Amino acid sequence: MSVLVVGLSHRSAPVTVLERASVPSDALRATIEELYGAETISEVLLVSTCNRIEVYADVARFHPAVAEISSVLARHAGIPVSELAPNLYVHFAEAAVEHMFTVACGLDSLVVGESQILGQLRSAYALGTEVGSVGTVLHDLAQTALHVGKRAHAETGIDQAGASVVAVALNEAARVLGPLGEQHALVVGAGSMGALTTATLARAGAADIVVANRSLPRAERVAAAVGGRGVGLDRLPAEIHAADLVITSTGSAGIVIEAEHVIARHGRPLVILDLALPRDVDPAVAALPDVTYVDLDGLRKAGAMVSDAEVQAAADIVAEELAEHLAEQQRLAVAPTVTALRARANQVIDGELARLDARLPDLGPAERRAVGDAVRRAVEKLLHAPTVRVKELAATPGGDQYAAALRELFDLDQTTVDSVVAVKAPPSPRESA
Repeated sequence: MSVLVVGLSHRSAPVTVLERASVPSDALRATIEELYGAETISEVLLVSTCNRIEVYADVARFHPAVAEISSVLARHAGIPVSELAPNLYVHFAEAAVEHMFTVACGLDSLVVGESQILGQLRSAYALGTEVGSVGTVLHDLAQTALHVGKRAHAETGIDQAGASVVAVALNEAARVLGPLGEQHALVVGAGSMGALTTATLARAGAADIVVANRSLPRAERVAAAVGGRGVGLDRLPAEIHAADLVITSTGSAGIVIEAEHVIARHGRPLVILDLALPRDVDPAVAALPDVTYVDLDGLRKAGAMVSDAEVQAAADIVAEELAEHLAEQQRLAVAPTVTALRARANQVIDGELARLDARLPDLGPAERRAVGDAVRRAVEKLLHAPTVRVKELAATPGGDQYAAALRELFDLDQTTVDSVVAVKAPPSPRESA
């Protein structure tokens, strides 16, 4: 198995580095194409969220591929590789598969158990498929990871325990302000995170919700869904002054809320939750009187909301699915050898039947067919047990040695075996189960 993961996340890098390394949505396709064009990479998909940037690839050579991926990430971040490298982690083969399954379950998230990562993985897979950079290896891996994530959320309490970063953020706000039902909230940004925040605030019973966005119609649509008001970004200073709670999560590349936008509060507390990456808020607001500022680093320190038992239950699912996936990959790896062996047997049978025709030209069609069928049945019976057994043994430790033994014993040309793999077309894209 040659699957490689190179990435950085909230576990390995500070927000300042994640901000720079994050790949904007409008640059995802170009970045994937650049990675896919590398000589050492045969398949690739890219996951870029506010908390992680990860490249999953099927590679021919480990070290050159790590160097190439690191170089691309560093160049897009505008950071020398030597500075970015300490923030990177690398997983290969079985460890890479385990990492993707763990990520899909939300076990590696800022808020353990959050489910948004499943949608983000699905989007990364869909884009990779659209670009053409996802083939058989990453197709199987991504589909299995999505299945594992769904299973963990369905079979454990991890889904209810750690719903999202938004839930933890609002808990932090309530700790400072008191019940959210008594607060006036301003949501800055009307994208997917903004809409989720707005809906979560409504469920919490916020007294008044205002949604601010660069596109006023979009802000009004999101706000209308919860009976709130939509405004343009030009209204920010006034709306911030009226609010008790500000939650921002735009996709802007620069600062949206400057310190000067926060007018003197005169003893009235204000909580600003910055859920964006790059950050939307000038960190200088944290020094202003009556203002509590929490960014992603602060939320990280808030910890998970999932019990050890729930985490262990999800981890057990990852371990079970990992073992089955690896066993299946080993079974698939021996399949070309079995196919080549059967093809070799058919060649021998065809050759012998041709010689029989030459020696017995008067043999009738019925007799010739009966002899051919008998020979093929005999060979099939002889091959059945060893080919079935080698597939079973392939799923055991060191199982690849059995396929090698078959190739040696039956003098199978490795080129012939490889050609069986080469003619396989990648599966057509489909929605994950």
